Amino acid sequence: MFVRAYLRASTKEQDATRAREQLEAFATEHGLRIATFYLEHESGASLARPELFRLLSDAQPGDILLVEQVDRLSRLTSADWERLRAELATRQVRVVALDLPTSWLMATSKADDFTRRMFDAINGMMLDMLAAVARKDYEDRRRRQAQGQAKAKAEGRYKGRPENTDRNAGITTMLRAGASWSSIQAATGCSRATIAKLVKRAKEKPEAQEPQPV
Repeated sequence: MFVRAYLRASTKEQDATRAREQLEAFATEHGLRIATFYLEHESGASLARPELFRLLSDAQPGDILLVEQVDRLSRLTSADWERLRAELATRQVRVVALDLPTSWLMATSKADDFTRRMFDAINGMMLDMLAAVARKDYEDRRRRQAQGQAKAKAEGRYKGRPENTDRNAGITTMLRAGASWSSIQAATGCSRATIAKLVKRAKEKPEAQEPQPV
């Protein structure tokens, strides 16, 4: 049995390794050893997470997927959560989360088959509940954010996200030098939408002195 720890943050600006010490302390306290860490910078609301699926691809039946909280694993819609749950079940990977004490028994219990199956069922129900709570929290925060932005716009206070002027100046220079969009994305981490806006800006205002927010 291998313990595979999964660390996730939504953006590269956030510290995905923040919970590493907590996971290591939990493993030590329960006589476990973490075989490897998988570090991800993707939204928990998206199922398109390369490191999570690399973990599942590496895992063998009976391995443990260790996370700090269930919301590190899922803020998914109900349909996507069912897909992920099916993948976990197919690969026989057991989820252990620090915020789900019933799951700790999956890693530490030496119970007989009947007791283990009972705790499997209980743990599955608790996972479903916490995944649903995590999704609702995500949707609530998004709704409040949208409401706040709408109110600020109506009052003329909303300015949008400040432009990364140094990065955008570099992108503009790369565009003028004939760099491909893919190479610009790889070098700067920007989106294709940002490049498209900068291209449009350059066409509309080739002599523009004051860059506009992107």
